Amino acid sequence: MRLETLLARETARFGAEHPRSVAMAAEASAVWRGGAPMHWMGDWASPSPIFAERGEGARLIDVDGRAYDDFCLGDTPSMFGHGQPAVAAAAAQRLNQGAGFMLPTADAVTVGRLLAERFGLPLWQAAVTASDANRAVIRWARAVTQRPVILVFDGCYHGMVEDCLVTLKDGATVMKAGLVGQVHDMTATTRVVPFNDLVALEAALEPGDVAAVLAEPVMTNCGMILPEPGFHEALRRLTRAAGTLLILDETHTLSSGPGGYVRAHGLEPDMFVVGKAIAGGIPAAVWGVTAELSARMDAAQARIGPGQSGIGTTLAGNALALAAIKTMLAEVMTEAAYARMEAGAERLAAGLSGVIARQGLAWSVVRVGARVELVFADPAPKNAAEMRKALDPDLLAALHLWLINRGVLIAPFHNMMLVSPDTTDAAIDRLVEAVDGFGAALKDLAA
Repeated sequence: MRLETLLARETARFGAEHPRSVAMAAEASAVWRGGAPMHWMGDWASPSPIFAERGEGARLIDVDGRAYDDFCLGDTPSMFGHGQPAVAAAAAQRLNQGAGFMLPTADAVTVGRLLAERFGLPLWQAAVTASDANRAVIRWARAVTQRPVILVFDGCYHGMVEDCLVTLKDGATVMKAGLVGQVHDMTATTRVVPFNDLVALEAALEPGDVAAVLAEPVMTNCGMILPEPGFHEALRRLTRAAGTLLILDETHTLSSGPGGYVRAHGLEPDMFVVGKAIAGGIPAAVWGVTAELSARMDAAQARIGPGQSGIGTTLAGNALALAAIKTMLAEVMTEAAYARMEAGAERLAAGLSGVIARQGLAWSVVRVGARVELVFADPAPKNAAEMRKALDPDLLAALHLWLINRGVLIAPFHNMMLVSPDTTDAAIDRLVEAVDGFGAALKDLAA
């Protein structure tokens, strides 16, 4: 009841300070299902969606004129800051010359070279979203290996990919709750094991029917879960021994460094996927493969013969997206930018750790490059089952709304925070101060 009192007070404050957003939400409900262009725009802790007006670097301004230190950054697409001048200029020039032709532009050659240099895989394809890219690599993995099963880790999210909409319940793979219009039982062709559990992984690979393991190098979609020491080395060894391809989805872990987690930690995937931030927020994704796998793909295509592959959409690899990707890789996602992000994230993690110690909270802080997570557990969970126990929905809602009302945005799903090159020390300190205030309020409630 005490937490409910805090939530009620913060809800009233939000309504008083966001009259235009509240009014727009009511108007939008008449024309958009759920009151917004996408239903998850209503998944924030605020009683109605905040209507954004503009973003400036690491700041967001809403229609009520309220400014926020933005540590959500669009849940990663704007990881390098809103309104990047170089990307805006490149996009404007490309739009004036035509956004897409169903033909490559000269940018395609440059982008391919930049991707190969940065991430270490030589051959690439484009997609509109990471969801599309993951669907494509899953199809290719099955075609190349002629195996039906995909293996994922419990708590994963790889976009709107049917094969991955599964979870682990009582040791068994089951479909996720709440799926709309689901016809096929994906548990027949998708296997789930706990992250960091090498015994379960080896057992799941043992039948010899797994085409690919699809994984984030660090789990980020059920709360941030770090790999245990030696996990990735064992994952690569076990997949190779089983004849199983390894696909790493770096859509979130691109925060780890200029070459993602893969280059930062010397990993060797067969396939690599990245979306969201790669084009600075313009819808785009890319996926790369090794030369060896590319040759196997050619052989599989020859075996299958001509026809419709089921891979690719008209907008994939369009001229606008490639212009944005080129600019991001060449001018925005620089070593210097990552150095600023790393320093800011280190400052944020240290500040949050100080709050935990000062307020006597049984919480912990997890960091992967520029991405920081505040976890309501100590020690930090090592798998999704442990993390679910820590994700107290009422506590999450209270913290998120508390931060919103104090001019701070973090990702609405658990407590994920991103530091951009434009994030100032002052903004980081304001976030830490706001969390400190929340911790103090919790102590007062418990008194």
